Amino acid sequence: MTKGFDFIVVGGGSAGSVVAARLSEDPSVRVLLLEAGGSDRHPFFHLPAGFAKMTKGIGSWGWSTIPQKHMKNRVFNYTQAKVIGGGSAINAQIYTRGAAQDYDEWHQLGCEGWSFADVLPYFKKSEDNDTHDDAFHGQGGPLGVSQPAAPLPICDAYIEAAGQLGIPRNTDVNAQKQDGAAYYQLTQRKARRSSTAMAFLAPNKGRQNLTVKTNAQVRRIMVKDGRATGIEMADGTEITARNEVILSSGAIGSPRLLQLSGIGPAAALRQIGIDVVLDQPNVGANLQDHLDLYAICEVTGPHTYDRYAKLHLSAMAGLQYLLTRKGPVASSLFETGGFWYADPDARSPDIQMHLGLGTGIEAGVEAMPNGGVTLNACFLRPRSRGSVRLRSGDPADMPCIDPNYLADPYDREMSIRGLKLVQSILAQDALKPYIMAERLPGPGVRTDTEYFDFICTHSKTSHHCAGTCRMGVDEGAVVDPRLRFNGIEGLRVVDASIMPRVNSSNTNAPTIMIGEKAADMIKEDQGIAL
Repeated sequence: MTKGFDFIVVGGGSAGSVVAARLSEDPSVRVLLLEAGGSDRHPFFHLPAGFAKMTKGIGSWGWSTIPQKHMKNRVFNYTQAKVIGGGSAINAQIYTRGAAQDYDEWHQLGCEGWSFADVLPYFKKSEDNDTHDDAFHGQGGPLGVSQPAAPLPICDAYIEAAGQLGIPRNTDVNAQKQDGAAYYQLTQRKARRSSTAMAFLAPNKGRQNLTVKTNAQVRRIMVKDGRATGIEMADGTEITARNEVILSSGAIGSPRLLQLSGIGPAAALRQIGIDVVLDQPNVGANLQDHLDLYAICEVTGPHTYDRYAKLHLSAMAGLQYLLTRKGPVASSLFETGGFWYADPDARSPDIQMHLGLGTGIEAGVEAMPNGGVTLNACFLRPRSRGSVRLRSGDPADMPCIDPNYLADPYDREMSIRGLKLVQSILAQDALKPYIMAERLPGPGVRTDTEYFDFICTHSKTSHHCAGTCRMGVDEGAVVDPRLRFNGIEGLRVVDASIMPRVNSSNTNAPTIMIGEKAADMIKEDQGIAL
């Protein structure tokens, strides 16, 4: 395994699996995909409702943030995937792309080829959409994209309640515009999760030119005379790449591995005893994430999936799924939501909502003993910027992850407005038959100071980290618009870390798009047939 590969892809997640599969379409090209995590054999990785187990440790590195100085030193759980398929194997399967203006702004920042018109064909290329086949969607691609298989009546009531506040229903938030309350499409096929491992890798496991290794921890990227020549594994094995090393370890993992390889802010690396290969101060800078706030209500009856926490009902749900592909197990638990405005002058919606069909679904979020419903709100275009830095030169150490939440007062104001918006939706007449009372924040939280105190305890990451290997044309950009690493030949970064600004929605679909587009750019640059 130590030689003979044209490309080494480090990270088998939402982008890396796509790149490896697409590059290996040419039988003359040998591709090695290395994933630090294990296989996705466990059924929780394939059952839609398995998401409820994911933020609680399954398939995760188990990392957390440093104390957040603008949120009373709160430490957040920070789930990062450690399994083949990456984030696409553990997320809530929500298929959203963001606003067209997101990508047009990337283009305006100098990232030629990344306008919405440029990236739309790559969104469509991946899709096998069970509903839409039009100017915005495609069918026949590897990735299953489907309507929810198991909605509940409270979902329709939520959409009606939003309408009572003037928020229209939107039948496709990935089409002409995002605005409105909606059922999300999901990365599922026939009521099973469609991760990039299942969609792009599993159908091609017979390819002789594609080698996929799990539980394969990379220690560093090897660089000689300004060129990436391969990688060194944790056991000391060196593997060379004739053409390129493609780093796809995510917005936390990619800057972490670069810094472990001596590529990053020189002074910080020397301080922890790492020899500097290239001084690039912006590796690990520009971290952006969506902070998720939530309101939780107790319900008047068995209107959500909380009741299935009881063992006998859980067994019945499993049997229902086996026989019909319906019921709680077929639900992503967050299949309804939508987009609206905190700032009325925003150029497109700046708040995203996710209706959770239960309580305590994610780690650290409260559960209602008698059952309830959760409505999340996240501010989509934060101005705060954080960082990813090494704690030490030991590859086994958790990195210092600092989203720097609410560093900008505007983020704090808009986030609180978003929380008040979802409270208003939950209070509308359409939901009164379902909701007994709001329990969090509850009637005791009224002033903005009280809201701030509340969210310092009751909030979480949306798992949408991005930006730490920023793409651009300025001197400080980490990669150029073709995702080539500035200052090192033969090295590209292909994942959400290249985003100049995080997109205005969940990040999984855009990351898959980045993988699709990168694969074509690599083929073009290497003279491989598209």
